[in-house]
Amino acid sequence: MSVTADSVLRFKLKRTLEMLADKEGRGTELISLYVPPGRRIHEVLANLREEYGTASNIKSRTTRKNVQDAIDRTSQRLKLFKEPPTNGLVIFCGAIPRNGAGTERMETFVLEPPEPINIYFYRCDARFHLEPLLAMVKERNAYGVIVIDTSDAVVAVVRGQRMEILQKFSSGVAGKHRAGGQSARRFERIREQSLNDYYHRVGAHAYELLSEIEGLKGLIVGGPGPTKFDFIEGDHLNYMLKEKILATIDTSYVGEQGVEEIVSKSGEILRGVRYMEEKKIVQKFLYEIGHETGLGVYGETQVRKYLNAGIIDTLIVSEKLNTIHVFVKCKNCGNVDDSLIPQSGFVKFEQDLMSAACKKCNSVSLAVDDRKDLVDELIEIADKQNANVAIISTETDEGVMLRDSFGGIAAILRYRAS
Repeated sequence: MSVTADSVLRFKLKRTLEMLADKEGRGTELISLYVPPGRRIHEVLANLREEYGTASNIKSRTTRKNVQDAIDRTSQRLKLFKEPPTNGLVIFCGAIPRNGAGTERMETFVLEPPEPINIYFYRCDARFHLEPLLAMVKERNAYGVIVIDTSDAVVAVVRGQRMEILQKFSSGVAGKHRAGGQSARRFERIREQSLNDYYHRVGAHAYELLSEIEGLKGLIVGGPGPTKFDFIEGDHLNYMLKEKILATIDTSYVGEQGVEEIVSKSGEILRGVRYMEEKKIVQKFLYEIGHETGLGVYGETQVRKYLNAGIIDTLIVSEKLNTIHVFVKCKNCGNVDDSLIPQSGFVKFEQDLMSAACKKCNSVSLAVDDRKDLVDELIEIADKQNANVAIISTETDEGVMLRDSFGGIAAILRYRAS
């Protein structure tokens, strides 16, 4: 029922990319740099020095200065690494306008992708180039595919939009016409035995291949005609794989074309598996609330309380929870207050502080001392307490209910609090 650390990393990356996608430069002043694992840092620094020299030819003085400053900042961050991390390194840097021309502020973002990047890429543009990272946050669960008929079979695995053929098989079984000199009954017995051996061979190899796939969420079996049903209903496929069968799909082809046909036809099925997992988590929480077991809690205050106490089994948060935890400090007396505000309301919140009085000393000297994304803050506490974390989308009725009726924050306790 838990979401893995890898899934949480992808969620955080997705949120970061959404934020970066909203940023635009005044001109072609934003730098995107992708450094793959194995690339030598000194070579990348040499390339940046060349780009710095090229930027000196930019006619606009402001653009020239902003680009060269961004290259300098990028180089400084790059020097902190002796070599790229295991999955590579991505740096975004540039002057972002705050409120029109002349209000630019240099911003730098350093990311380590959740999986290896295989390109070296430098670009200076009016936006950050996010495409390689966006591809990494798409659905990555693995699904097995078996396409079979009486002559051929193939076992494949699908991750996102990537399909990999694991093994192909040929049955060697004769067609239905009777070989010369054989009785019809004897021929059929021989053919049935050959088909049975072929099905067993495919089933055994399919189990060996697919049982090694980490995170295998389900299996789809397809093929032209009734062969796929004979294969499934017979004692040919390991029971653990049988339990993972999501659907059987008719195809016009076998082999790689058959796998591609299944992938194109099963988008909703594959997407539904993830949503079904989310539904089960929220339904479990709703059961605890509805039956007043004392194991279901919701709301930021309650959830934070039980998180800090270390008795939460599963933290449940909506991926649409765009809330920040803001800490405000009085420059006069040092008093600190905190507030939860929508991400979109932060600018107005800062403006209002300029005329607000301190609750303790009544002086007008308040300023934002710190701010944290609420989801990131709760996940960090959950990680320290070894609690599971479930990030819930709003693609299901349960996900919408979590966001709208429970404020997007809920939890299932390990045991009833006294």
